[in-house]
Amino acid sequence: MWEAADVAQIDPSTDAIVGAWLSIPDVAGRLGLPVSRVKQLLRDRKLLAVQRPGGEYAIPAGFLDGDQVLHGLGGTLTLLFDCGFSDAEALSWLFTADETLPGTPVQALAARRRTEVNRRAQALAF
Repeated sequence: MWEAADVAQIDPSTDAIVGAWLSIPDVAGRLGLPVSRVKQLLRDRKLLAVQRPGGEYAIPAGFLDGDQVLHGLGGTLTLLFDCGFSDAEALSWLFTADETLPGTPVQALAARRRTEVNRRAQALAF
């Protein structure tokens, strides 16, 4: 079961680069799923929730594309975790600008350029 105690806490600088945040119930509403299913997505590492500096648990709004999880996000998260990234480090990497993309990895995922993003994520392991 997804537990709030397992959620990484992020710093204010990471909080700032992410921008918009959604609560778990908000994500459930946008996806048209029960909260329990969103928690399953978190357990399965298809989504990532963190504890914001104010103490609330949230998911970046950028992880959603309308009423769906951003295509390719789960695979990219898996690659980052396999490279040894923590949840907070993965989140920071996804929202940090990369001039070779250009933009941020999450913006590239939203633009359906997941292969480019995953190549960069794989290169982090070496």
